Amino acid sequence: MTGGNHLVIGAGPIGRELVHQLTERGDQVLVATRSGTRLPLAEAVTADASDAAALIGAAEGADTIFLCSNPAVYAADEWQRVWPPIFRAAIQAARSSGAGLVVMGNLYPYGKPEGPMTECSPEMTTEAKGVVRREGWAAVKAAHDAGEIRAVEVRASDYFGPGAGGTAHLGERFFGPIMASKTAYVVGDPAMPHSWSYLPDIAATLVAAADHTGPWGRVWHVPSGLPHSRHEIADTLNDWFDAHGKAAGVPQWLLAGLGLFSPQWRGVYESSYQFTAPFVLEATETERMLGVQATPWPAALRETAQSYRPLS
Repeated sequence: MTGGNHLVIGAGPIGRELVHQLTERGDQVLVATRSGTRLPLAEAVTADASDAAALIGAAEGADTIFLCSNPAVYAADEWQRVWPPIFRAAIQAARSSGAGLVVMGNLYPYGKPEGPMTECSPEMTTEAKGVVRREGWAAVKAAHDAGEIRAVEVRASDYFGPGAGGTAHLGERFFGPIMASKTAYVVGDPAMPHSWSYLPDIAATLVAAADHTGPWGRVWHVPSGLPHSRHEIADTLNDWFDAHGKAAGVPQWLLAGLGLFSPQWRGVYESSYQFTAPFVLEATETERMLGVQATPWPAALRETAQSYRPLS
């Protein structure tokens, strides 16, 4: 729907890439953040994602609301406090404006996978943050099913790409040490295959989901290609950049111990099951029905690695 009018809530790595893709095709975009973040070619408004009145005002005249916000603290009790008002506010804004609501989600609702996760996998999580996300999507879908709004959720695995930031599992703290021939300490077992979602592909899936003229009220997965272990990724980077880095897992007992003193680390430990066994995302339906394809892995990985190389 080129030429559309959109509200993007959140300006993190995903929100920024989404705004870039929307404005590049000529759409009008309003970005809503607590700090009034300004991005190229987009308008900005200061609004808390949990403030329904502010979002209703910001969404007036919008064709689509993209919910790309995320709590600053990675802890279950913080998610339980912050997320429900955000979902309620987004639903109210979509209901008031008539805009389609596209929610940026993750794979937490599925819990510990016993095989590849598809768009139809059961949501079996018992982990607290996963329950928060599952219940949030359930509230959005209930409003959709009641005919109050149109909504979908796009789910991605751990993201990577230029601008992913220091907290990403495949971000600066991984690429920097590897390319400097040092050790990157990672969560879980670095030998386990893991799906990685490239930031441009995440944004492309969000856009395609918003443009979809078929039924809504469902989940889409970001096409992410084949899974890759962090040992494999380190080996590739070493070959490309004549380095000798390696990836080493932080012991689970240490993560658990850190969690006793830090809610942030407790959140990491509770979600570490994603890195202790194969964690594989499939997006067959999304590829077929939305026409989105994963960026070829070598190109995506090289582009990301180059963004972390020091300037010389």
